[in-house]
Amino acid sequence: MTSTNNTTSKLDYGLIFILMLLFLASCLSIYSAQASGQYKENFLIKQIVWYIAGAGIITGVMTLDSEQLRKLTWYAYGFGIFLLGFLFIAPESIAPEINGAKNWFKFPGIGTLQPSEFVKIFIILALARVTDDHHHKNLVKTIQSDFWLLMKLGILTLIPLMLIIKEDLGTSLVFLAILLGMIFISGISWKLLAPIFSVGITLISTVFYFVLWKPEILEKYLGVEGYMIGRIYSWLDPYNYQSSAGYQLTRSMLAIGSGQTNGKGFGNREVYLPESQTDFIFSVVGEEYGFIGASVLISLFFLLIYHITKVGMETKNNFYTYICVGVISMITFHVFQNIGMTIGVLPITGIPLPFISYGGSSLMGNMLGIGLIFSIRFHYRKYMFSSTD
Repeated sequence: MTSTNNTTSKLDYGLIFILMLLFLASCLSIYSAQASGQYKENFLIKQIVWYIAGAGIITGVMTLDSEQLRKLTWYAYGFGIFLLGFLFIAPESIAPEINGAKNWFKFPGIGTLQPSEFVKIFIILALARVTDDHHHKNLVKTIQSDFWLLMKLGILTLIPLMLIIKEDLGTSLVFLAILLGMIFISGISWKLLAPIFSVGITLISTVFYFVLWKPEILEKYLGVEGYMIGRIYSWLDPYNYQSSAGYQLTRSMLAIGSGQTNGKGFGNREVYLPESQTDFIFSVVGEEYGFIGASVLISLFFLLIYHITKVGMETKNNFYTYICVGVISMITFHVFQNIGMTIGVLPITGIPLPFISYGGSSLMGNMLGIGLIFSIRFHYRKYMFSSTD
């Protein structure tokens, strides 16, 4: 029986190559986006700095093995809840209200930091550990044990969700996507899940009805902000709201559509789209590189997801597998939601495109998640001529 023991062979060069391609795509897109002249900041330089910081995060996380990650899980989760709670009581000088939401801490000389981006990873670790521990303690599955696992997963997600849902609906949806991904892989019986999902779909349909016909009830009794409802209206009929809530969407669709098949070429943007370096970076790609360039970028994300899936399937450590599922759920939802909202298929939620959009918190949060994948690949061993690990 032989194994790969040297450090070099444990590095995931395939994942490194994918990240380098995403880094290049991000730099090219942000460089073009900042040329619109809306801001005088050099977002490209800042993004490169964030990528370097992200590489440091990956290096640090990669040294942690399974047991160390398990021990750190509850400390990380508790710290994340503390940060989210502290946002509510922190003074404006530390946690200013930006664009109507109080989601960021402000640090002099550094900028803003959004804790919810890191809590996404902390919740992945927490859900992975709870699921793994539950199956070790309950070797015989029953409806009762499955229900108890579902309750634990739900409560763990609900705590941070309640702290951010009013201020950041987009990130709240990411938390739910992570939870759903973990539920599907956890082995919970469909006899239990089917009626719960049926109730969930009914509730969503009911809320959608109130959004369209009785929005004042949602605002009065559920505390839903008016701008959130406005996003739904502008999504359903963007051209009727193109002077207000639908402006971003109509400009985005115009930019992507004008790119046609081959695009207008690097730096040849013609459609003005404010804040295009962040949530609407895909519009820049669509306009400059057309359908072909956009397809290449989407293929990169599929390659990334496939690679993480492969890592999760190769390891025989269930805790590692659950982590991979959480990271896949997070990235997949981000990609589909972000691209979907730029072409009008999904409502605008303010979710950035992973590894491409400008933003230090988002990028470092995603790099933290990728660091876990590097750690998994670094610490598990593939053996030849043996079926056991």
